[in-house]
Amino acid sequence: MEKLKSMNDRRKSQRMILDLPLEYRVMDATYGHGGLVVNASELGLLVQSIKNLPIGTKLNIAVLFPKGFELANFEVLAEIIWKDLHWEEDWEGYKYGLRFLQILDNEYWKLKQLLDDQFHLEEVQRNYR
Repeated sequence: MEKLKSMNDRRKSQRMILDLPLEYRVMDATYGHGGLVVNASELGLLVQSIKNLPIGTKLNIAVLFPKGFELANFEVLAEIIWKDLHWEEDWEGYKYGLRFLQILDNEYWKLKQLLDDQFHLEEVQRNYR
């Protein structure tokens, strides 16, 4: 895990680079979509998805991560505050900046542990590459 903080960064909280799957649902929708968490902080997420969603969309999000020999998740309600078209060599989609709108105490605790790397994600990710 790598923490991001530069002299030009105006964010109020430090971001951690992650590479984790997520499932999101647009508010009041019955079906979910997949995406990838690029980085996270206590205030929001940077995610990638192939779906084109408008700024202001509210999403119910579940971020999946390994916890020992189990798969755990934390859930939040977030809003898209910016988006950008993004493409790589073999992938085209969107990057979204999400701001948390609501997170329960027990979900915040899991997020905080994840950001503090108490689940040792770097070690887990290195072992599966």
